[in-house]
Amino acid sequence: MNQPADNQSIDTDAQPTGTATISAAAFELGGEPVSGLDAMLDEQHPRKRAARDWAAEHLGAAPDSFDRVRWRRAAEAGFLSLTVPQHLGGLGRTLVDAMLSFEGLGAGTSDSGLVFALASHSFAFQQAFVSHGTCQQHDRWLSKLMAGSAIGAFAMSEPDAGSDIATITTTAEPGQDDPPTWHLTGTKSWVTLGPVADVAIVFASTDPSRGRWGITAFVVETDRAGVTIGPAVDRMGLSGAPFGTITFDQVMVTTDDLLGVVGAGGSIFATAVEAERALLYAPQLGATERLLDQAIERSCNHQSAGQPIGNFQAVSHRLADLKVELEASRLLAYKAAVLADLGQPVTLAAAIAKIKTSDMAINGALDAMRVFGAEGYTIGAGIEAELRHALAGLNFAGTSDVQRNVVASLLGVGRLRPT
Repeated sequence: MNQPADNQSIDTDAQPTGTATISAAAFELGGEPVSGLDAMLDEQHPRKRAARDWAAEHLGAAPDSFDRVRWRRAAEAGFLSLTVPQHLGGLGRTLVDAMLSFEGLGAGTSDSGLVFALASHSFAFQQAFVSHGTCQQHDRWLSKLMAGSAIGAFAMSEPDAGSDIATITTTAEPGQDDPPTWHLTGTKSWVTLGPVADVAIVFASTDPSRGRWGITAFVVETDRAGVTIGPAVDRMGLSGAPFGTITFDQVMVTTDDLLGVVGAGGSIFATAVEAERALLYAPQLGATERLLDQAIERSCNHQSAGQPIGNFQAVSHRLADLKVELEASRLLAYKAAVLADLGQPVTLAAAIAKIKTSDMAINGALDAMRVFGAEGYTIGAGIEAELRHALAGLNFAGTSDVQRNVVASLLGVGRLRPT
């Protein structure tokens, strides 16, 4: 049975106090949606600045573990309601709008783990839940999820199955009941927010002979009989985003628990994860911008040989190159968000944005460490923590190596062409 990892309980039956309590003036919620062009051209857009300032005031430095109080604080501010349609109680923002807010969160706080967890919850779990959930599922969970009184997890990866959904071994074997039932058996690993989740979208094979077309998604409470929640896995960074295993032992599910229809799990997974690949990196854009600002300040205020170190070309060019890489990554990420908002294919754009942004974030943290010299290697400077957070970007939302395979495949690399 599920035990909260941080020994803090959440009353999932409590009525939410409100899902979007930020004032319209503070977060620029009124007016027309932000266009992709506006977001790309205005790197200090008011919605981004508002989120950055909120994070700086209300989140500040990172704790050593997941903090439910901070989670609820962000939820009450509206960050878990951004892309939920207004008729379902959300703010009804576009993905571009939401990306601006998450970029601002990354710029405003060093709690990269919490911001990553919020983004994963919003862009993977909630996107799939809102798009494919039934009215009954929405009525039961959505207001609690937006208010932060319940937490959702997206459970697909397994110990031997990551980006390839066709290789998952978790099964949902049909029972003999009428209406139909299934029995879930298997283990999901690296589940973001798994150790603290109240409900999970679980992908399982209902027909192994059909591969990815035999995958079905279910909405399962983590306190249901047969569900075991593993402890949070120790990691080198992102401590504010607990990862862990969820094990299912003959867990009974019914048609009421279906997300979408039988066999639609592969499509649901692909749709959610493709957009997530780019959007999940919005906080890294903000974090790198924050590091660049710190490095620029250091280059102006720290002296060597009687002058600011920024006067040395080795330092100034390093910062100029980082700005170039950050700008390129930002444009690629927002391109993917625009395509997703337009309902166009995002596979290639999201893969390219993920590769570029994850590499840029690591190189940016290394460049900041170089500018700070020996002090940059100390824990007190905070830069080594940013490097540890950035390294995670090589692996989540599909490893960068897998994304390079995706790009190469879409380019037709290695295929015979007619002469």
